[in-house]
Amino acid sequence: MAESAQLYAVVADSGRQFTVREGQELEVAFRHVPAGEEIVFDRVLAVNKEGAMTLGTPVVEGASVKAEVLGVKQGDKIYVQKFRRRKNYRRRTGHRELVTRVRVASIQAG
Repeated sequence: MAESAQLYAVVADSGRQFTVREGQELEVAFRHVPAGEEIVFDRVLAVNKEGAMTLGTPVVEGASVKAEVLGVKQGDKIYVQKFRRRKNYRRRTGHRELVTRVRVASIQAG
């Protein structure tokens, strides 16, 4: 019951959805923004404030989430494998994408 009383929001960014709370740190898609700058997520799909859930159609009007950029780092390694059965063909490559770490500063409910 205590969790429903907290303020949290569901934010859409770069094809992904995040459930965020104030003070939370998360990794979003890479942006050319220096550390210390502020990012505003304006595609807020839902806001839960004091147990009252507000759902957007598709977004909540007037709602936004502000986050502070902590820096850029490399994400986890992703392996890509190609395989052709019965042909003795196997290829394995991998890459690491850049991600931007942010800390949620405030949630403005619409």
